[in-house]
Parts: sequence; C-alpha cells; structure tokens
Amino acid sequence: MAPTVQFFSLRTINSAVDVSTPIKRVLDSSHFILGKEVEGFENAFAGYCGVPHCVSVGNGTDALELGLRALGIRTGDTVVAAANAGFYGSAAIRLIGAIPVYVDVDPVTLTMSPERLRVALEAKPKAVIVTHLYGQLADIESIIASAAEEGIPVIEDCAQAHGAMRDGRRAGSFGSVGCFSFYPTKNLGALGDGGAVITSDKSTAGRLKQLRQYGWSTKYNVELPCGRNSRMDEIQAAILHDRLPLLDKWNAERREIALRYKTAFSGLPITCTHSSGEDYVAHLFIIRVKHRDSFREFMKKHGVTTEVHYPIPDHLQSGYTASQNPAGLPVTEEACSKVVSLPCYPGLGLEGMEQVIRAVSLYCENGGV
Repeated sequence: MAPTVQFFSLRTINSAVDVSTPIKRVLDSSHFILGKEVEGFENAFAGYCGVPHCVSVGNGTDALELGLRALGIRTGDTVVAAANAGFYGSAAIRLIGAIPVYVDVDPVTLTMSPERLRVALEAKPKAVIVTHLYGQLADIESIIASAAEEGIPVIEDCAQAHGAMRDGRRAGSFGSVGCFSFYPTKNLGALGDGGAVITSDKSTAGRLKQLRQYGWSTKYNVELPCGRNSRMDEIQAAILHDRLPLLDKWNAERREIALRYKTAFSGLPITCTHSSGEDYVAHLFIIRVKHRDSFREFMKKHGVTTEVHYPIPDHLQSGYTASQNPAGLPVTEEACSKVVSLPCYPGLGLEGMEQVIRAVSLYCENGGV
C-alpha cells in the first residue's frame, strides 16, 4: 500500500518556517491589537502588491464585505459575480443585503467571462466581483475596461491569488479594491483567520479603516453606518510579515508542481485549466474528469487525497432558493460537476508528485475518463 499523499499539509508548511520568533516578539510587546506589527505588515503587503494602501481585517469574507461597503454598495444594489467560486463573494453580497447577478465563466480558465459580463453590464449593476480562481488571474484588464465604460467599480477577490502577476502588476492592484484572505491554507497563510483590502484610493482606505472598527471617526464616535469589529491581531500580522518574503519562492514551487502535472497529463483524456506563467500561482491544481466520484475513490485507493473546489454553484445553493439565473449557467454547472483538486503545495516533494502522476495515469490507462 502506497503512503498517503495528503491534499495539503500545514505541518509541512509550518515546519519549514520560524513561528516562535514573531509570536515571542508580540508577547514581549504586550500589545495585541492594531499595533506596530499590523502597521508593519500593512505597509509591507501594500508595497509588495504595488499599491499605497492596505487595511487588514479579520478574515477574507470581511474583506469582501467591507470592500463593497467602502465603495458604497447598499441593500438592494446588484453586484455581478461568478457562481463557481465557493459562495465567498456571494456571502459578502448577501451580508449587505445586495443582490448577486451571476455570469458564466470562460470554458478554459473557469474565471469570469468578459463577454458574458458585458451583457450583464447593460443592466447597470452597482459593482463587479471578479475572482482570481485557483490562483489564476482572470482576464482582469478586459473586465475592468468594460466596467469602466459604465462607471462601475471592480472588486478583485484575490483570496487564492497572492502574488499572481501580469505585465508587472500584481493581483489586487487592478481594481478599485483587492480583497485577500490569509486563512492557513492560502499561498500566504497565517496561523488563524486574517484578511486585508488593498487600494490605490486614499479615501477608500480611510473608509475601510473606519468600517473595520465600528465605523468610528474617533474613539466611540460612530460616523459610518454598518461598521464592525474586524481587526487582524498582532500575532497574525507578525506571522504574515515574516512569511511575506517567502511568498514568491513558495509560488514558484507551486508553479513547478503544476507544470510537472500539466506536462505529465498532456496526453491523457482529462482537462487541465492552468497557465504556466506568472499569472498563475497554483493555489489549486484543478483537472476535470467525467466520472468524478469514481476518480476520487480510485485516487484514494492509490494513496492520494483529493478535494473538490467547488461542487455546488452559488445560484443552486439550497439556502437561497430564488435563482438569479433561471436559464442556468451551462459552463459553470458543467465545470462544477467535473472539477477535482490534486495535491499542490510547497513541500509536497518529488515522491509525492510522482505518486499523484502515477495514480492519475493508471486511472486513465484502466479506462477512466
């Protein structure tokens, strides 16, 4: 029996970095909320992303919600989004009381289709959330160009795309705001929850800082409605600040694993969806297979753990029975029925990669497609 290749290993990731030093630094300071560590990380992450402002928050969902609120999105407004990204953007839209309008995705990248977006923009939505899914930059330039013609802001969901780059610009720096999660499994992960919003607009950054702390203008003076307590703690900021210099190295390792997979699978009857360039940071390596359940069971028997990101499109979630797209989203729905995620993370190692490749190849040789 082959050893099990875990889908992701926090133990492997954390064993390769120093976590005690940043934690001790915070403990020694006796300052745990909105102190020097948060300020230092915000400045460093803004510089890394190529924007002047970063506002850290409690988690990635708060980043999306507060990003929308900072841009003036209110109850009853419509916000365009893709429906294959795990409901995270949809959750933020719903928390505001806004209405999601879903558009289909590109059949190759599985990110938002600029063509379908242009049709949706005719109805004059108030904002667009574009998700850089699986670590792949969407066609963000086309999306922003179309939205700009209508004066509509674009929110980038960068939770899976830390460090992705095109033509020298990083994920999050294209739109009105860029929203990040630092959940432990992310390309840049904390030891708990954390999030951030980046922007080039000073007034937007100012509103974000108020919204993350009750809407205060000064202490106990609530100036903005719908504020909340959403603050990154000093320990998470210290961890992230110390790990940020390693992000490009980790992304390169992820990309190398993805390229090895893509090359090995090129002659097999499965579909890979990924670029091989800097615009893809391999947060997830996705393939599409016709018989997903049997494929996953086969992989499990051969010692490889897989996951599905994501099986149920947002417009078909049972918690919201009134579909926003009664005609359906054919590309989205087909993709959600076929996508499978393979192990792809720093520290996976050559033996782990080769075991994944052997198992996938054997499945196809045995007639699985």
